[in-house]
Amino acid sequence: MKVLAPLMLAGATSAHTIFQYLETDGVNHGQGQGVRIPSYNGPIEDVTSNSIACNGAPNPTTPTSKVITVQAGQNVTAIWRYMLSTTGSAPNDVMDSSHKGPTIAYLKKVNDATSDSGVGDGWFKIQEDGFNNGVWGTERVINGQGRHNIKIPDCIAPGQYLLRAEMIALHGAQNYPGAQFYMECAQLNVVGGSGSKTPSTVSFPGAYQGTDPGIKLSIWWPPVTNYPVPGPSVFTC
Repeated sequence: MKVLAPLMLAGATSAHTIFQYLETDGVNHGQGQGVRIPSYNGPIEDVTSNSIACNGAPNPTTPTSKVITVQAGQNVTAIWRYMLSTTGSAPNDVMDSSHKGPTIAYLKKVNDATSDSGVGDGWFKIQEDGFNNGVWGTERVINGQGRHNIKIPDCIAPGQYLLRAEMIALHGAQNYPGAQFYMECAQLNVVGGSGSKTPSTVSFPGAYQGTDPGIKLSIWWPPVTNYPVPGPSVFTC
């Protein structure tokens, strides 16, 4: 693997991805409808950049006026594709298979989901899938038609939120910068939440550090046996 890894990296440097569609209750709301998508599928690599919140420069995102209503306690699906023009759902239509790492999702309660930049405090983690039984979270999405399943907690307060869906590719993470962060934000109106719990929150930028063991590591050698997913613990009701 020490020999093969550089060759794998050389062929995969341009294999990127975009969270383009949100599916709720079996309904796909359409490309960029309620999801702020960029025209370019490249990553963010600087964890101190404001673009680590909802993407942005050098990948400016397109505003959307749609806010998608979601029932608290419901499962939603972020759908990832390699490029905006991609029409298939095979593994190569999602992201290159060398891009191994975790999938993560966060929520942030906001006054107006269409205008809040996402930058700053207020984020809480609601999903993570790191490295389990020899399989990375990104591999499950790549081999699962680009479907990233996320449950909206039923105990949060109703109102508007940003949903930040993320995949982190660690194929070049032996140095920092090196890990590739792919994220977009969807605009939600959560209804039916009990508001019985208030999550602790973190800031983007701020939640990740370049020295975090889940951000700066070699996944090729020595073999990964235990992987700490970056960010806070998953919020539970």
